Amino acid sequence: MKGFSRRPLVTAMMLSGALLVGGCMVGPDYQRPPLDMPSGYKEPAATDPAFANLDWWALFADEKLDSLIEEALANNRDLGVAVSRIEEAAALLRIERANQFPFLNAEAGAGRSSPSRNILPTAETESSYYFNGAASFEVDLWGKLRRSTEAARADLLSTESSARNVTISLIAAVASTYFQLLDLDDRLRISMRTQKSREEALAIIEARYAKGTVPELDVNQAEIEAADAQASVAAFDRAVRQTENALSVLVGSRPRAIERGAELTRQTMPVEIPAGLPLSLLERRPDILAAEQQLAAESARIGVARAQRLPSISLTASFGYASRDLSDLVEGDSENWGIFGDLFAPIFNAGQLKSVEQAQRQRTEQARLSYEQAVLNGLRDVDDSLTGLRTSRAEHIARQRQLEAARTAARLSRARYDGGLVSYLEVLDSDRSLFQAELLESQTRQQQLSAVVSLYRALGGGWPAAKAQ
Repeated sequence: MKGFSRRPLVTAMMLSGALLVGGCMVGPDYQRPPLDMPSGYKEPAATDPAFANLDWWALFADEKLDSLIEEALANNRDLGVAVSRIEEAAALLRIERANQFPFLNAEAGAGRSSPSRNILPTAETESSYYFNGAASFEVDLWGKLRRSTEAARADLLSTESSARNVTISLIAAVASTYFQLLDLDDRLRISMRTQKSREEALAIIEARYAKGTVPELDVNQAEIEAADAQASVAAFDRAVRQTENALSVLVGSRPRAIERGAELTRQTMPVEIPAGLPLSLLERRPDILAAEQQLAAESARIGVARAQRLPSISLTASFGYASRDLSDLVEGDSENWGIFGDLFAPIFNAGQLKSVEQAQRQRTEQARLSYEQAVLNGLRDVDDSLTGLRTSRAEHIARQRQLEAARTAARLSRARYDGGLVSYLEVLDSDRSLFQAELLESQTRQQQLSAVVSLYRALGGGWPAAKAQ
């Protein structure tokens, strides 16, 4: 006994390892479901499958935008939550993986005791010392623990992809909000310039009215237009401040004034942006990757649910010493050990475990449908973004032509009015048209820049800089 008793823990581990190697894995192995992927996008686009995850916003050559994005990546709270969830998922994976190995524990103790001599007159004070080690292990006969680890690993990958999705969305939000701020700056300047012009025109009309050369109606109409410009200044001033606040929160700071770089009219516009092939979305879009890993995790949990319906074996081994004298604690006669094996087999549970497996299969089906929906949404996003980029360019070109025509019409109408050829109504109409044309030209320029940002987000990554020059 003395020669054998020193090896019970090792014997138990070797036995459990042999059983583990011989165990099978129930449940389906994950395979990507078949998808009906088109050969190209509905919207014509340049294709280039060799994408690079580069700092795409550098294409706009705006240092202030670069610094805002860097600040957001460092301080945004939502991104911080997403990164924390990655650490949580990694810890959960380590927990599941640990269940595949034996658990070892040790305990030691010492004590003295003496019973009442009124009850036992011959009682003596006694000492006791002990030291024990124990090992426990669940044999993974059906792959339940391995499937649990597989599911946890897929959860981790899904969480990482979700964090990347948050990152991409954050960068896109900062860039879009920044361009919106530049657009509002531009429209505020247009409104202030228009207000000044209309107030000067009002002063001229009032002077002419005082001399009796124009009717009072011209004064009233000039006052209306001046007040309209004043209201526009107030509205755009409010929008600028609120957009600054929104951008401040995105970069993780309290509301503050935002430094601007180049004005909207001087922003660099990338010429060509390759969209790649639709199939590349499956490997690039983090929301699609997250949905697929979630499907893989739910598929693995089918095996866990299935294994719970089958017999399980647990092994326990202990080895230690116990003695009344500390000097005899490690002597052979002080040894105590034990090896135990437990078999558990569910026989009747009113269909509970079967229903658990059925419920898990339905969760897997839900994950499959969510994955397929994510793919469809990705395809739609890219086509929508390509359409938005093409049409926003065409719209901006048309607005530029409209603006040039409106400027010419306003100049000619003012000259005709000063020459007494037309009424002040023609001047007002031309002035309104010019004001609206200036605002719309600024807005469509911003929409064109934002369309580039939307396409980046829809593609799930960057594009080679050489293709965008």
